[in-house]
Amino acid sequence: MSIRTERPGDQRAIFDVVEAAFGSAIEARLVDRIRDSPNFVPELSLVAELEGRIVGHVMVSFVALHDGDVRHRVCSLAPLAVAPAFHGRGVGGALVREVAEKVDARGEPLIVLEGSPAYYGRFGFEHSVPLGIRIVLPEWAPPEAAQVLRLGNYEPEIRGLIVYPPAFDVISEH
Repeated sequence: MSIRTERPGDQRAIFDVVEAAFGSAIEARLVDRIRDSPNFVPELSLVAELEGRIVGHVMVSFVALHDGDVRHRVCSLAPLAVAPAFHGRGVGGALVREVAEKVDARGEPLIVLEGSPAYYGRFGFEHSVPLGIRIVLPEWAPPEAAQVLRLGNYEPEIRGLIVYPPAFDVISEH
């Protein structure tokens, strides 16, 4: 398996993987909307390829962190997708580790996400609330699903409420 940056001809295969992984096109449309937004970071959209076939995708884009009148730009991992036939083979973990290394190398302080504490905890993600970072979660998600990965340039003063850009509205519209 190899991991590489997304290329222009990959969009359809990425859409298909994300749609299959989530069982709906909502998250796949989220990827398209982020890609078309000013929050997109092309070098942080990665695919896992196996025998010439895209079997996984991860994307990190910018979101806002509001601390009163202070605004920070921080990184958000959303979504991570692996084709169902390749679950349990380390594809998702490899994508998370690779994208986290790339974000850290850029000098970013942290990555936020909404996800399984059991899954993401193994990569160093932790509950964001004790660090002063709040994420408004869907009603079905446990509070611990609000997570953060502290990177090399992390500073405890970076705190506040995560505010997603308009591209993420596709999730709340359904």
